Amino acid sequence: MKADARDMQGAASEVVRISCVRHTYEDGTTVHLCGLDFLARRGERVAVLGPNGSGKTTMLFHILGLLRSQEGEVRVFGSSPADDWPSLRRRIGVVLQNVDEQLLAPTVIDDVAFSPRQYGLPESEALERAHRALGLLGIEALAPRVPHNLSGGEKRKVALAGALVMDPELLVLDEPFEGLDPASRSSLLSLMRTLSIERGMTIIMSTHDIDSVPEFADYSYVLAPGGRIALSGTPAELFARPDLLVQGNIKPPILAALFARLRERDATAPEPALSVAEAVDALADWKRNEG
Repeated sequence: MKADARDMQGAASEVVRISCVRHTYEDGTTVHLCGLDFLARRGERVAVLGPNGSGKTTMLFHILGLLRSQEGEVRVFGSSPADDWPSLRRRIGVVLQNVDEQLLAPTVIDDVAFSPRQYGLPESEALERAHRALGLLGIEALAPRVPHNLSGGEKRKVALAGALVMDPELLVLDEPFEGLDPASRSSLLSLMRTLSIERGMTIIMSTHDIDSVPEFADYSYVLAPGGRIALSGTPAELFARPDLLVQGNIKPPILAALFARLRERDATAPEPALSVAEAVDALADWKRNEG
């Protein structure tokens, strides 16, 4: 889907929009999130890619109201998150990269039940929500455990359960696959797809796991060093141009790189595939046509 086509869908479905935001940190480092507007619509899964220092976390912190834009505009559900966070926070779930900063309760069940208790829900409903969120992640057995004693992957799942406990409309994830084994990674991708399609949840994810993007994203943005939003498009559109990804210090997915090399050698080679199944079909068709 082209960026202008998404813009034509109307403001009613907009969840997040960032327009040319500039932020300067105390050490003088400046991140200028400009070049293209960042847009996330209701029910979309949006990936944010870029090398270290490109401004991915700065972007997420502006969405969460943790940073106030010094220039430009940030809108979440039509409001400024830095000004209106109290009215927005129940609608947003978040998992930061350092999940240890989010896990503060003595047990897992208490940690996940923290938000519903803070919002004044009855204890029975708070615990029901917490157990349901743990069930979504398949980690009910961790309920009585001490968060400090969990593995890195388990901590990340608990933090995600806490982010989902209030059924948010927007889920913000910073490097969610760190510490996850392949089975947990696959399960999380499946869950995010379900939340997006069945619940209409908008999910914004920053990641270095480039191979997860075709499985996860409806739309993606690539940040260049300094925060410039250099590229945007569907995974198919982005990965059809691995040369542009390399210019932004992004290593293309293995399949995209493979098909690009094939096309360099033979112009009749198929367009890049986004999954192993698609690659098998494309190569089989190519071989059959060549024969």
